[in-house]
Amino acid sequence: MRVIGIDPGLRNLGWGVIDVAGSRLTHVANGICHSDGDDGDLAQRLLSLHSQLTEVFRTWLPEAAAVEHTFVNKDAVATLKLGQARGIALLVPAQFGLAVGEYAPNAVKKTVVGVGHAAKVQVDHMVKLHLPGVVIAGADAADALAVAICHSHHLQSADRLQAALRAAG
Repeated sequence: MRVIGIDPGLRNLGWGVIDVAGSRLTHVANGICHSDGDDGDLAQRLLSLHSQLTEVFRTWLPEAAAVEHTFVNKDAVATLKLGQARGIALLVPAQFGLAVGEYAPNAVKKTVVGVGHAAKVQVDHMVKLHLPGVVIAGADAADALAVAICHSHHLQSADRLQAALRAAG
């Protein structure tokens, strides 16, 4: 199964694609969508992110998608803008017919690193251990790969649970 993880951001939206075969994870691709429209035109920046992320989906054809939750910042305007970028991160997979898993940052860190309050450098290190030889495009792409890894673990757990329920029934 091909899984994409997305780390939403208005300036930098990270994405990471992995293939999952049983417990084996393989890196496929990762990158960062940078929004255009430095003149402050929010609509153009969102359109740019939508176009770039749509192209990522067309190129890599993921079968499952997950997005990291975002939390409220002190700046309400920045939080609202980030929420709109997160809307793009949810919309594009839906346009490709995919259900979208959503994970809190602490859940992603707990799955990938083993502790929910891990530092970014720890997440980056563990992503590299999970995906040997990966060259990561940046911190946002590392976070997106971590989201994809987290989602793959949750999908596998759900599959095992369904198999156990079928066997018991």
